[in-house]
Amino acid sequence: NPELKQEYFFKLIEEVGELSEVIRKNKRMKGNKIKGTIEEKLYDVLYYNSVLANAYDINLEECFYLKEELNRKKSK
Repeated sequence: NPELKQEYFFKLIEEVGELSEVIRKNKRMKGNKIKGTIEEKLYDVLYYNSVLANAYDINLEECFYLKEELNRKKSK
């Protein structure tokens, strides 16, 4: 469903923007209070990244290893 993929992408971008804001303010988790923190927004970015990958039927683990190999070859 192209509309759903686009919605997931826009949510990912929204969460990256929110992450940028909490990083700028250096809002860190204290105790178990995660709301409005870098930790919460990092989770949200990872969540929507995974959801988007699933929508495109992409195996992120496989991509991770392939990209790591490319990076190793570049750095030689």
